[in-house]
Amino acid sequence: MTGGGGFLGSAIVRLLRERGDEVVVVGRNAYPHVEELGATCVIADIGSDDLGEAMEGIDVVFHVAALAGMWGPYERYHRVNVEGTKRVLNAARAAGVPRFVHTSSPSVTFHGHDEEGVTEDDCSYPDTFLFHYPATKAEAEAWVLEQNGEHFATTALRPHLIYGPGDPHLIPRLLARQRAGRLRVLGDGSNKVALTYVDNAAVAHLQAADALGPSSANAGRPYFITDGEPVEVWPWLNELFREVGAGEIRGQVSTSVAMPLAGAIEWVWRTFSLDGEPPITRFTVAQTSTSHWYDLKNARADFQYTPLVDPETAFSRTVAAFSD
Repeated sequence: MTGGGGFLGSAIVRLLRERGDEVVVVGRNAYPHVEELGATCVIADIGSDDLGEAMEGIDVVFHVAALAGMWGPYERYHRVNVEGTKRVLNAARAAGVPRFVHTSSPSVTFHGHDEEGVTEDDCSYPDTFLFHYPATKAEAEAWVLEQNGEHFATTALRPHLIYGPGDPHLIPRLLARQRAGRLRVLGDGSNKVALTYVDNAAVAHLQAADALGPSSANAGRPYFITDGEPVEVWPWLNELFREVGAGEIRGQVSTSVAMPLAGAIEWVWRTFSLDGEPPITRFTVAQTSTSHWYDLKNARADFQYTPLVDPETAFSRTVAAFSD
């Protein structure tokens, strides 16, 4: 596994170890919390090191590692998300690994408008992207699926907005902005969004891998993964904020104001090479002001995707983890 030390990767490792699988995690560092689960850590850079030895005797590779974020040079995203993916897959295939599960993202098919109840068959890659992350993830996903063949089976999973205890990204960033008084509702506040509790995203990887083979239904195909039913995201966030003692969001900005403002801020960041991410981007505005949720019938049919944790339990666990 690559990315085994991260939020999703660690959850996949935990579930694999709980059922008795041997796990090798490849990363630039050793991860004590992963080793405590009984996994073996191999230190290697997927962008430059020879990965062949780490692949020997492996029967499935979970490629979870990626460069996420909302800002940065294209070359860096391409090196990790595209070139790194190709290095990992080619090393796996050369070592005789028969199965390859790639962690992708629903952002690879995001066109900037509502996507409600759609399946993978309804969605295509955009001609242009608002940012380098979805662009490079789309390129990587398409290439991985093209590599599916008679003796090497590949599939891709697109978990949407992963959250839960241990989340280092989504919930902490929103909480920080809320507590600083800088979070605003974008759009009319009624948009519905699908979320994915971390254990549900993790078990989808195991279920997809177990079903995967040269002639399996999921070979060469991508799949959206979520908890199931969407939530009205702004009321959901307000409830979360209230429960953890962060108050409610005060203020609202229309997309007609937010989108050109985000474009102007991006221009300033690029022009003056400012450090860090801009406080708002066009991608952020589009993602948080539109509805995007998915019909999971393909994942349920092709590898019997069944979430481990129901939304109510997932929410309560998240509240407990982030409460003051």
